[in-house]
Amino acid sequence: MNQGSTPNLERPKTESTVLPTTIHPTTTRVNRLLSDWRISVLVLIALWAVVYMAGLSRPALLDDADTVHAEAAREMLLRHDWVTLYVNGIRYLEKAPLMYWGVATSYTLFGVTEWSTRFPLMLIVLAMILSTYALGRWALGSEGGFDSGLVLGTALGPFFFTRFLIPDVAVGLWLTLTFWLFLVSLEQQKLEQATPVRWTCWGLAAVCALNVLTKGLIGLVFPAGAIGLYLLLTGNLRHLLKLRLVSSALVFFAIVAPWHILAALRNPAQGQVRGFLWFYFVNEHILRFLNRRVPRDYDTVPLLLFWVLLVLWLIPWTVFLPQSLQEVPRRWREFRTQMSRRQRAYLMFFLWNVVIVGFFSLSTRQEYYTIPAIPGMALLVGGWLQRERASAADSRERRSGRISSSVLLAVGVIIAVIGFALLFFSKAPAAGTDLSDLLRKNPQDYALSFGHFLDLTPQAMGAFRVPLFGFSLAFLLGTLANWILRRRARVGAGNAALAAMMVVVLACVRIAFGIFSPIISSKDLAMAIREQYRPGDQIVVNGLYENASTLNFYTGLPLHSLHTPGGNMWYGAQFPGAPRVFETQASFVEMWKGPQRIFFWTDGDDPVALRGLTSYVVARRGGKTIFANQPMTPALR
Repeated sequence: MNQGSTPNLERPKTESTVLPTTIHPTTTRVNRLLSDWRISVLVLIALWAVVYMAGLSRPALLDDADTVHAEAAREMLLRHDWVTLYVNGIRYLEKAPLMYWGVATSYTLFGVTEWSTRFPLMLIVLAMILSTYALGRWALGSEGGFDSGLVLGTALGPFFFTRFLIPDVAVGLWLTLTFWLFLVSLEQQKLEQATPVRWTCWGLAAVCALNVLTKGLIGLVFPAGAIGLYLLLTGNLRHLLKLRLVSSALVFFAIVAPWHILAALRNPAQGQVRGFLWFYFVNEHILRFLNRRVPRDYDTVPLLLFWVLLVLWLIPWTVFLPQSLQEVPRRWREFRTQMSRRQRAYLMFFLWNVVIVGFFSLSTRQEYYTIPAIPGMALLVGGWLQRERASAADSRERRSGRISSSVLLAVGVIIAVIGFALLFFSKAPAAGTDLSDLLRKNPQDYALSFGHFLDLTPQAMGAFRVPLFGFSLAFLLGTLANWILRRRARVGAGNAALAAMMVVVLACVRIAFGIFSPIISSKDLAMAIREQYRPGDQIVVNGLYENASTLNFYTGLPLHSLHTPGGNMWYGAQFPGAPRVFETQASFVEMWKGPQRIFFWTDGDDPVALRGLTSYVVARRGGKTIFANQPMTPALR
């Protein structure tokens, strides 16, 4: 077989991966176990199952992006249309289709449930963890690969942003595969003194195409930016010409073009509506980047906070990031020399992060936009953890690891002190208390993905006593165990202690998220409507559709919006023949006084829209209320 035809998974033979004879015997036994890829893969799969698959059916799906995206997949099945996305019966043209295809396939196989909604995203997480492990094993050695997978599988950020249905984790998966194939192409060129083998080049084109079908043009911009910057720094731009550009372009367009062409043909410009091509490429890509997208119904994270969050999403492994960056080639002459496989990989991992952070630093940004960079950070940290493990007990790497463990212990103590103080001063709410009554409203922040969590008050923390106790105690004991084990030269055991700590921490996060979910989900209200529903009833949302999109998903009924045209429904509602979804106060009053029964969702108990009108309470939950224009038996109180 051609030596460059497949990636070599053996540990590269560099000085940094040779175990000194003074290493603790427990460490050498662990190294022997990790050298068997089957054991490593089984451990990572087990870790993924415990962290990500537990409790997959709970809590309910959330309002806004979660059920907006789930509803798009559900309507894909109902309409038998896998080209044009629809939500609430309205064309939803702003998103690439791959994630929705996956969820719709899951619905076909398993039915429409919370579990089947989340399952495809969990499979993507597993694929990202295993791809990170495989790339790390190829570039950093068996221990470095395992440590990279361990870091990614227990990091805070990816777990947070798989609690609702967004495609950013899938972008991280495709970038991991893209940069691995690129690094393989560099090595194949070196070995062959010619062009990389065709399967490497075609695979590179294919995963870039899948990335474009996942989240639009950034699926091409990010790889092109990072790879282009790498080749520019290393003085190897001619490598681009060796990537079989013609045949690779054919592979790319064969995957990408069909959906885009069909979407354009089925959604052409019609009168004042400019059609799919303008809305998807101009409005959702160019104008969004320039912060001029219409309608401007979103917020953006402050730049400094955005940078800070990048490293916080890697907790608890963030403390090892500074020393991991020391291995990135930094001098111009290093770029132009024959770098080792490990050095090339480290430079690529670093540029991976730089391009993503730099791109969004110049554009609008949400908290989760850096998630595709997390695998690259995990690989940087995993490589350093491998160096620390393979170093002598009195080496600089071991001393640096002990310093980081001390910093992490200090953080763990601070978290524990704050957590236990909140436990001491807070009181469990009385039975039947609605959590929303203990919160502070901050509607100006709700355009941010975690805006609702800013509503939490010290009084509200009493509802989270169990997960808060587990979270605080786990951080204290886990960081303490890591500190003790690293001082005893048991680095692998220290890493295992941190991983075990995060299993508990993330379980507590999941429990707390379930307690908080009624605030950001309207499922209970949707169930109350279903109990009372009769043919002809209509639902009106006091605000934009996405504020109560769970009503649409769980009842299967279309929603009207008492709001000026905006939000997710704005553009699609302009197409000829689109159902009317936006109501004025005058049209709403006419509906309310008519013969049909109207359910009215509102955030609060005294909406201005109902003043002077006869109304009846159907249900209350999570600070939200369902009113009706005709009397009925209350379902929830």
